[in-house]
Amino acid sequence: QVQLVESGGGLVQAGASLRLSCAASGLTFSMYAMGWFRQAPGKEREFVSGISWSGGSTYYADSVKGRFTISRDNAKNTVYLQMNSLTADDTAVYYCAAGERSRYASTNAYRNLPTYNYWGQGTQVTVTS
Repeated sequence: QVQLVESGGGLVQAGASLRLSCAASGLTFSMYAMGWFRQAPGKEREFVSGISWSGGSTYYADSVKGRFTISRDNAKNTVYLQMNSLTADDTAVYYCAAGERSRYASTNAYRNLPTYNYWGQGTQVTVTS
C-alpha cells in the first residue's frame, strides 16, 4: 500500500520560510518522479514544483521560481520543498504526488495532475500579511 505523508506546514508571517517534507512508503521511491501541488480555497489544484527520480532535473511554476527549492533524498524516501519569502498568495493546502518515471517523457508531464499515480493528504500552509 503506497502512502505519501506530508508534514511541515503551518501558520507564518509574510517573508518567513517553511520546509515541507513528504515521506513515501510502499513504493520503490527511486523509480518515481515527485511533485508538489497546491490548492487554495475556491481554486483548482496547481503545479508548484517537480523533480525527476534521480533528482537531476527540477521544475518550478513561474510564481515560485527563485523562492522555492525542491529536493529529494532517495535513501530516506523523502522529498522536500523549501519555501522562502512566503507571501499571502502562497496560502494553500500543499500536496505531494508520485508518478512512475515511465510517464515523464516530456517536461510538461511534471505539471500535469493526471500524470501522477499517488497523492498525499496535504498539509496546510497559511501566510499572514
